[in-house]
Amino acid sequence: MTQEVGKVSARVISLLGSSLQVDQPIYLGPSNIAHMQSRHPADFVKYGQYIPQILAQPDYVGENPSDGSIEYVKDFQVNGEFVKVAVRLSGGGTLYARSLYVLNPSRVNNFIQKGTLKKV
Repeated sequence: MTQEVGKVSARVISLLGSSLQVDQPIYLGPSNIAHMQSRHPADFVKYGQYIPQILAQPDYVGENPSDGSIEYVKDFQVNGEFVKVAVRLSGGGTLYARSLYVLNPSRVNNFIQKGTLKKV
């Protein structure tokens, strides 16, 4: 069953210079969950339950230049891991959480220094 797991905030739209609508819903469907479980099973088991929190309170956001997806990144202080949820616009104009996985900390710091990831 597809469910709403977040909304795009005015802050994220402003940081990214996006044309998305404020409070546009972000959904998570069965095919998205299956993709996350098959591609990054351990990360999904550990952080899947936090998808709404990551979308609501990211530490960093960025836009992936290759596919235009919005990258929501949360720094889980307890584990010292940066977890990314990528949100992509479907052909029909609906936003879906498409992937979730732990990022390499040195890459995250590099993206922050380059300005690719912006502090929320």
